[in-house]
Amino acid sequence: MSLKIVVLAKQVPDTRNVGKDAMKADGTVNRAVLPAIYNPEDLNALEQALRLKERYAGSTVHVLTMGPARAADIIRESMFRGADGGYLLSGREFAGSDTLATSYAISQAIRNLGAIDVIICGRQAIDGDTAQVGPQVAEKLGLPQITYAEEIQSVENGLITVKRRLERGVEVVSGKLPMVVTVNGSAAACRPRHAKLTLKYKHAKTTSELQELDDDYTARVNERAYLQIPEWGVADIEHDAKWLGLSGSPTKVKQIESVVFAAKESLRLTPSDNDIDGLMKQLIANHTIG
Repeated sequence: MSLKIVVLAKQVPDTRNVGKDAMKADGTVNRAVLPAIYNPEDLNALEQALRLKERYAGSTVHVLTMGPARAADIIRESMFRGADGGYLLSGREFAGSDTLATSYAISQAIRNLGAIDVIICGRQAIDGDTAQVGPQVAEKLGLPQITYAEEIQSVENGLITVKRRLERGVEVVSGKLPMVVTVNGSAAACRPRHAKLTLKYKHAKTTSELQELDDDYTARVNERAYLQIPEWGVADIEHDAKWLGLSGSPTKVKQIESVVFAAKESLRLTPSDNDIDGLMKQLIANHTIG
């Protein structure tokens, strides 16, 4: 049995470096001033997809991402780790999308790919922490979903079995294919780059990237189909323009800020009974506890 697997991944700003210029006047994230990284839980999702590919001969893994031209970096990064290819959904019409507009655009792009067995994505992205896009994509495509996945255990006889990590334990559930699965950060970490795959795919480019290169480079990519990363604009998917970008995004962010916790004073204790007793009395007195 072979599986057609799509991983939804996102290039996100590194929120560990949020500064005063991290937000634009219109309430959207100023991604140009923040380092761009592969969303961490999407890497966990990629690993689950690659394990399925290894387990079931003939399976394929492709990555779908929406973003500016530089988002092609995470498609290449996925290919370096074992993915077969990817698709970049890009254009000004998608800019400023919240989860509702993002899930609409992605679900319409997925329809271009035909029948898919498993769609896998990270539970949430670190730039929004909403955990909404995966479930919304499932709803828009009319597919069942399994959330909080920690391990995809098997796919047999049209059923997928998944171990879920919940707040108070784990559970194992099964569902019929096709299925959307969102993966927790507690799942297995993604494997590192493979040296041979890195050498093979390092020159893979999208259409926009090829336009900035010389003719010799373009000719080489065109001769090797595996180096071509399909790039779709708004004209390449069926859509209603009112559901795209800012016009299709009812969520508005008023302000973001970086909160740094700093200790104003400290108390050094010894493990003696007197010090512990004094600390407890102090915490009760200032209502920290009790």
